[in-house]
Amino acid sequence: MLELLLLRHAKSRWDEPGTQDRERELAPRGELAAARMGRLIRERGLRPELVLCSTARRAVATWRLAAAELGEPPPLQYDDGLYLASPDRIVEVIAARGEGASRVLVVGHDPGMHKLAVRLAVTGEQTPRSTLAAKFPTAGLALIVFATDDWRQLSTQGGELRGFWRPRELGATLG
Repeated sequence: MLELLLLRHAKSRWDEPGTQDRERELAPRGELAAARMGRLIRERGLRPELVLCSTARRAVATWRLAAAELGEPPPLQYDDGLYLASPDRIVEVIAARGEGASRVLVVGHDPGMHKLAVRLAVTGEQTPRSTLAAKFPTAGLALIVFATDDWRQLSTQGGELRGFWRPRELGATLG
């Protein structure tokens, strides 16, 4: 079985005129949410064997803050192709780089992350699937499990949504 964690980058700043989209920093609320998601990953025993991260500043910062909560950080690969990637492109990156890892975490962007999560989460409890279908918020985290041992089969096979966490549900300290 393979496990895929999809982590949307945390809330970014929009108050810096002239900053290119790729260079936007995290907002203070996003920094708190990213750290909280890292704690959630640690507390639930979901430490990935490989992290694939977009090169956008807000994605890099999201993972840096989440990883700081894990102790020893897992192997990390940056991939420019994950920046604003389509669902198909995200699957290609996972298939190309995921070999040997049974749990991969991808840090990326909407709308691709949301569309991919909905497309892949074909089974699982209805309420979390409906919540996921409605919105994949910043710093949201989805766990999808697949009955395969080959990441290249993601394009043809759906999985089971085993968890979907939103920052606002994880404590008042997130703002």
